[in-house]
Amino acid sequence: MKLLSYWHDTAPAFTGGADGPVEGRYDVAVVGGGFTGLAAARQLAMGGARVALLEANTVGSGASGRNGGHLNNGIAHSYVAAKAHLGAERAHALYRAFDASVDRIEAIVAEEGIDCAFRRAGKLKLASKPKHVAGLRANFEVIHREVDPDTAFLSKADLAHEVGTDAFHGAMLSKKSGMMHMGRYAVGLAEAARRRGAVLFEQAPVTARRTVDGMTELTTPRGTLTARDVFVATGAYTSGPFGWFKRRLVNVGSFIVATRPLTAAEVAAVLPGNRTCVNSMNVGNYFRLAPDNRLIWGGRARFTAFSDQRSDAKSGAVLKASLATIFPQLAHVELDYCWGGLVDMTQDRFPRAGRADGVWYAMGYSGHGAQMSTEMGIRIADAILGRPDTNPLAGLDWPAIPGHLGQPWFLPLVGLWYKTLDRFQ
Repeated sequence: MKLLSYWHDTAPAFTGGADGPVEGRYDVAVVGGGFTGLAAARQLAMGGARVALLEANTVGSGASGRNGGHLNNGIAHSYVAAKAHLGAERAHALYRAFDASVDRIEAIVAEEGIDCAFRRAGKLKLASKPKHVAGLRANFEVIHREVDPDTAFLSKADLAHEVGTDAFHGAMLSKKSGMMHMGRYAVGLAEAARRRGAVLFEQAPVTARRTVDGMTELTTPRGTLTARDVFVATGAYTSGPFGWFKRRLVNVGSFIVATRPLTAAEVAAVLPGNRTCVNSMNVGNYFRLAPDNRLIWGGRARFTAFSDQRSDAKSGAVLKASLATIFPQLAHVELDYCWGGLVDMTQDRFPRAGRADGVWYAMGYSGHGAQMSTEMGIRIADAILGRPDTNPLAGLDWPAIPGHLGQPWFLPLVGLWYKTLDRFQ
């Protein structure tokens, strides 16, 4: 079993990074080479800006290349709860932005000719307990009536054509959701940004920043550049001189395993619907088939802010057990990959984007950034270019988390709380 991301291992390397020192004057410096930063760099360059992107490692090496590969439309939370928390107008706008994010990725993939197996698959939100069905149905009815008619509710009997298990008791189907190969998309988006005129520097973490004559100076081990505007798009991998964001984000590990390629008979017995799936537990699982028919199975597994080979292997054992519980027919199927990554959670689990601490930003996707990050990168890039503001999160308060200085010491307590809820709810 390889302890590395399937997306990284099966994608071509990006070879378009700039050689030589980091230097020069730019209109915009984008910090972070994930989907948010790459989409922003492409959009800014297309808008005529001189833009440099600074990535601490390699493009797509963070959350963009370490997720479950889902492109799910609509708000991941209860839409009813989102209306209560955000207000009906903002909740509606945010739901529409998630819809638009899948449309945007589909358009970019077509326009730039990115070979990433993009497909509209539909998403199933699966009820893990009989008593979860009523809440799931109530949320569906509001969504279907108010914001998304491209949804359906499936009974337990309907699920026989979707998933090869008796573990679930009903589901909401979101028909506009999609999936793709995340590693190939990251590389393709980086190549598109470079073709459009952006300069991409890899292995260039920002270690210091200061204001000089109205410009921001960013220092990296490869040199220093200056820019009129800075867009921070680092999420859970935020480091260096951006402590304002670290006090507002809780980094949580999310872990994934991938089986060997399944046979046609195994696919038919496990996931005949070939959709993205997530269950209704607080400490839940998400799963889908890869382009080569591996089952990709993920979840929180362990509440930790660390992801390294030792931590990932421990989490992989937990995931293997949960996979065998839901799909006992796969209990003895080999696992070829196990990997982890960090998720940038906000306290209320809604993303944030706008301008603060002297920089532009978009982050806090709370486990649902694979689809939303491209869209928010583009919307914030448009704001930087002086275009009409379409940010659905503009003005949303983002206070620091009391007692949190960047290392989430309280994660084990949070995990215990959610496991307790799952036991009794």
